[in-house]
Amino acid sequence: MGSLVHSASPLPGLLLPGEPMIPILKSELPTGDEWGYQLKWDGVRLIAQVDHGEVRLYSRNMLPKTGVYPELAESLSQLSARCVLDGEAVVMHPVKGRPDFPSILKRERSAAGGRRSRMPAANALYVVFDLLQADDRDLRELPYAERHRLLRELLPQPVGRLLPAELASDGASLWSWVETHGWEGVVSKRLSSPYREGKAHRDWFKRKTAQIYEVDIVGLTIRQGRVASLVMSLDGAYFGRVSLGLDEALKRTLAEYADACGDGPAPWPTQPADLRGERIRWLGRPFPCAVTGLEITDAGVLRHPKLASAGSRHLAGGS
Repeated sequence: MGSLVHSASPLPGLLLPGEPMIPILKSELPTGDEWGYQLKWDGVRLIAQVDHGEVRLYSRNMLPKTGVYPELAESLSQLSARCVLDGEAVVMHPVKGRPDFPSILKRERSAAGGRRSRMPAANALYVVFDLLQADDRDLRELPYAERHRLLRELLPQPVGRLLPAELASDGASLWSWVETHGWEGVVSKRLSSPYREGKAHRDWFKRKTAQIYEVDIVGLTIRQGRVASLVMSLDGAYFGRVSLGLDEALKRTLAEYADACGDGPAPWPTQPADLRGERIRWLGRPFPCAVTGLEITDAGVLRHPKLASAGSRHLAGGS
């Protein structure tokens, strides 16, 4: 087995796409024999180059990630193969038994800030769902069904922290399981589809369930003297702002709460870009709140947020 080298340089002779093939959001699952279905794993996309022990990991934007996930690189180095893989790095919630995106996001932020991650290495998994190259053969023009078959020959069962993604034929049953167990969604893949970078295709689709996140409300945006939205923090990092679900009565309650608890300091040394130009009232006592949303962007902001509850017991009387 070769030694692991945390280098940004691609391994010679192994392809590196400009970007991965991205599923397109769709409100319903496509049906028919031409489709296969997989769980949508709530994590971070990774492309892996493997050459008999040497490994390079790259993000969705083809930035080097080998040093961020050394335990995944170590597991990949066990493969006696020369290949390029596509998959998702995930951290499983220890109690809920499903991917926990805030945990993987915390790891990404720690790496971006130059801090060593405190996350237990055993919690990281690499869910592999595509094989783009095997030895010197570029497989991207093969049908997905064939690429997945070759992947399962290479990785027939979990090895270390590597988990081969299963391919189901019954999308409705898989969606029902996802809803019952609170997973993020289902990805539908046309079995005859080649690998096409980005979204220039009609072959991969994703259907997502609404996820619930427990956040802290740290501030209020004020427009024309009234509350316009709530500024969210998740694990101490900016998570976006939410206005869907705010009615006039709740806006008044929020204003009264802000008056009662007083103003506090800004929670971040640098103002998030999408808050610049806004009038913000930072709360002296942030309060917890449940919000729903479809997905978290690469920047760590919740997309399409909506209030699930506004922590009314924490707002009553400003206590």
